[in-house]
Formats: sequence, structure tokens, C-alpha cells
Amino acid sequence: MATRRRRGEDGISFEHRGPCRDPRRHRTCPGLWRGEITLGYTGDGRRTRRKVSGQTKAAVIDKLRDLHTQLDKGVTPKAGYVHYTVRQAAQDWLATGLDGRSAKTITKNQNVLEPILKVIGARKLRELTAADVRRALAQMAAGYSTAAVSMGHLALKRAIRHAEANDLISRNVATLADTPNGRDGRPSKSLTLDQAVAVITAARTLPVLELRPGLKDVRRPAELMHAYIVLSLLCGIRTEEARALRWAHVDLDGDPETRPPVPPHIAVWRSVRAHGETKTERSRRTLGLPAAAVQALRGWSDRQAGERLAAGDGWQDTGLVFTNHHGIALDAGNVRKMFKRVCAAAGAGEGWTPRELRTTFVSLLSHQGVSIEEIARLAGHASARTTEIVYRRELRPVITTGAEIMDELFTAT
Repeated sequence: MATRRRRGEDGISFEHRGPCRDPRRHRTCPGLWRGEITLGYTGDGRRTRRKVSGQTKAAVIDKLRDLHTQLDKGVTPKAGYVHYTVRQAAQDWLATGLDGRSAKTITKNQNVLEPILKVIGARKLRELTAADVRRALAQMAAGYSTAAVSMGHLALKRAIRHAEANDLISRNVATLADTPNGRDGRPSKSLTLDQAVAVITAARTLPVLELRPGLKDVRRPAELMHAYIVLSLLCGIRTEEARALRWAHVDLDGDPETRPPVPPHIAVWRSVRAHGETKTERSRRTLGLPAAAVQALRGWSDRQAGERLAAGDGWQDTGLVFTNHHGIALDAGNVRKMFKRVCAAAGAGEGWTPRELRTTFVSLLSHQGVSIEEIARLAGHASARTTEIVYRRELRPVITTGAEIMDELFTAT
């Protein structure tokens, strides 16, 4: 008489799909060997089981042994995840592991993951090794910048960690691989003082900017880019902060009667990021406006008022400073195209982007002897270390403050 197996033991049996020809060993019987393992019990006392099958009893025993190995490592075997691939893990992370992130952030992670998934995407996640990760990163590094490879490696680690948190694997092998150096990316650069003056002059004197047909905003007045360039260059605000700036946060008059007097200023409190938050906490800052920026913003305010009247009922009152002809926020692609045309007209070439107005701001301040700490405060960086790392090409290469003071002291004696 067969004895009932004890609680928690594995069960192995043969499932017939026809007449039994070998009652003892089932060698010639049509059917499959089945095995099951008890994973635990539900609140109402029912068993939670995981089943496996195979053509032979030995194959079923091997699969049950593998299930026990996973349990010993803290991995909970789940039905349907035996062939779970790296690409599926990445897709699950992108779909459910980035809650609260903007669509742009999700797309960016998807783009930097794709070169890696082309190499190891079909690999079973349970069988993935650190050598596989290094091979995928090395192939990506051959065609992408170091920054892109770093972002891709980070995204892969986070995707596998998401699977690890769901008890699908026991360890994250992506953390065992180092990030290789990729190709040299586009170096940061800044306008010289003469080039900056030429760009401002060109922006003020150019006629109506006409972009190619098919864009959201085909014709824009020169006052728009003149105000945009002057504000970005003279105040060092980010492009995302400029496009989110509202007139309610712009004071072109100030209050000279108070003590101390309040100069014209802008409150950089928003950006086009998700939820309107600025990049860092210290990015929320209030900046005084130079006279040239006040003049440029007044000119654009008058021109925008004319566009509001011309649009009539089609105008959308968003309150934004920089808008298209319907009052909607400027498209980043259109800003880049208009800025390139201004730079070309100024003789600086077309290889410039609006974000390099900010690097020019840092460069001009540094070459005038402004300290890194003060530049970091004006630029809204989290720390002066960020300024040193990100803008190292624009910072003054030689610190001369000490030498100048010592010259004054010892020359006099």
C-alpha cells in the first residue's frame, strides 16, 4: 500500500495519455512525468504548488532540484517565468517600475537600453552572467558616448533590480560589471564675448524668422529670440526654465522705494519637467535682471500683446513669457532651429544649441574672476562641485586671487 507523502515533500507521478503498458516503470506508456513542489499555504489552508513536467523521471527530478535551489536563494519560483528574458524584464520595469516619471524619461531609458538589449535581450534572465553584461556594454561603447553607456548600464541595473525585488532572480549581475568608456561625446563649448555680442545683435536685427513648412510654429518675430537669448545669456537660466517662465514671475520695474531697493528680477521657480519642478532644490532662485534683459523683455512683451490681439479667440492665456503665436509654450525643436539661424547670421556658425548660452554665462563670469561658489549659486547648482565637474571647460583655468593679493602686499614692502 502506497504511503501518503509527508507535508512539504515533492511529489512525482506519471500522467497517462493512453493505455498503461508498463505499470511498474512506465517506460513505454504514452504520457508525461509530472512533479510538484509545495511553496507554502494560503490563508485558508490551501497549498501553493509549483508543477513541472518532463519526458523522463530523471528530467523531472532535475527540475525539482532546480526549484529547491531557487528557494534556498530566496527566489520564489513563479509559473511562466522559466523562460523570462532580459528584454521582458526591461519592458516590465519600463511599464511598472517608473511610476511618477514623465513620458520623456521613460523614452530616454528605453532608448539607452535598446543597444544593450540587441545583444542580450533574448538571454534568459536566470542565466544572465556578468560576462554577458560586459560584452553588451563593450559593444555599446563602440558606437555611443561614455555618458550614454553609463545611462544604459544604470537602466539595466535598475531593470534587473526590479525583477530581483519581485523574487524572480537571486542577484543582480549587472552590478558586477564596470561601465566601459565609450566614444568622446560632443564637447561642451561657450561663446566668446565678441561672439556673444554678435549673436545678441543678430537676434535684435533679424527680420521675422521663417522656419520650414510643417513645423508647429512657422513664423516668429525677432523680438522673441532676442529676449530669449539675452535672458538666457545674461542670467544663465536653463532652457527648461526659460520655456516655463511666466510673466507673473517677472518684475521689470522692481521697487526702488524700499530699503534696500528691490531691482528688476525674475523668479526661477518652475521648469518644463514633470510636475513643473526645477532640476534641483537650489535651482529655485530669484535673479536680478541686467538692464539689457529688462529692455529685451519689454520689447517682447509689447510684441506678444500684439500677437494676442491678432489671435483673438484662438489665443490661449497660459501666462508664459515665451510662446508661439497662439500663446502656447514654445516647442524645444523650434527654439533650437531659430537659435541656429541667429548664430549663423552672427557669423558664429550653426553648430550651437540654446543650452550653450548657459555655458557661456558660466565662462564669462569665471573669466571675470567670479568665484566658483558664487557661479554655482547663480546657476542653481546643488553644489560648487557640480559646477566644477560639468563646466570644467568653461571655468577659469588659473586661480590668480592669491597671487594678486600677495603682489599687492609684498610690493608695498
